[in-house]
Amino acid sequence: MTIVASRPVTLADNPWVRFGLRRAARLVVSVWVLVTAAFLMIHVLPGDPVRAALGPTAPLALIEQRREALGFNDPLWLQYLHYLGHLVTGDLGVSMTSGLPVSEVISARLGSTVEMALLAFAVAVVVSVPLGTLMTVLARHGRRRGGDWFLTSTGVVVATIPEFLMAVGLVFVFGVQLGWLPVAGRSGPDSYVLPVLSLAIGPAFMLARIVRVELLAVMQTDYIRTARAKRLRSTAVYLRHALPNALTATLTIGGLLLGALVAGTVLVENIFAWPGLGGTIVQSILAKDYPTVQGVVLVYGIGVLLINLVVDVALALLDPRSAIRES
Repeated sequence: MTIVASRPVTLADNPWVRFGLRRAARLVVSVWVLVTAAFLMIHVLPGDPVRAALGPTAPLALIEQRREALGFNDPLWLQYLHYLGHLVTGDLGVSMTSGLPVSEVISARLGSTVEMALLAFAVAVVVSVPLGTLMTVLARHGRRRGGDWFLTSTGVVVATIPEFLMAVGLVFVFGVQLGWLPVAGRSGPDSYVLPVLSLAIGPAFMLARIVRVELLAVMQTDYIRTARAKRLRSTAVYLRHALPNALTATLTIGGLLLGALVAGTVLVENIFAWPGLGGTIVQSILAKDYPTVQGVVLVYGIGVLLINLVVDVALALLDPRSAIRES
């Protein structure tokens, strides 16, 4: 009889370990691509950032001295290595307009941007789940088709409106015409309403449509038929049995929308004069303050990548079979 020696089980055989390593490697590669793109950006954009920062009347000797101090006269590959070395230590450079470290400029405004994005995401989720459930109830068995058609059609139209156009419309109606809400700055709780709604309304209707589609599919499954055969109340069937199983796809789309919300804050913040990173990046682009532009782009990009990572982990925890199959 031949005895086959079994291979010892290692840590790499664990599907969760393989899943984590795969996600970590993907994150590292994505961050490297983002960092490289942010570095090359200043060499693609037209204009001389040093002359823009010092002004058109600055003498050539001062401009050349400043370029030498910033390392702009070094070969491109050497500038890239220096850039990576500074990033490893957390040094994002110095603003060419204010003279402050870019990390200080970003940290002073990052909280406002994150606050707006998270509030908008929370509003979108809180509105979308009951709205999508209502649309499902109206569509079940062909009943109340008019109400379902109205909500679905309205959702399609509203979800396609860009955030900045939604912001302009809300400002005109509630700020200019009615005068109910402030249209600029962050001065109190009422100043959050219009910026948050500008970001949240479109995603809320989009998520509601996802909830509707997923719930209609779940309601056709055998375990839902069994639950209904037991004469459980409709609220119990929807809330306890159907809705939790329909939220997986909603979580996936919601995570992607959160990343889009973070990016969408750029235009909305400028419309409402919100003291966040959106105004900072626009002002830096106009002033050709490229170190600040690079830093803000990195913050936005890494934020979106981390959001996608959190969504992947959350989905794997909710459905462990997906992580095992991928591994």
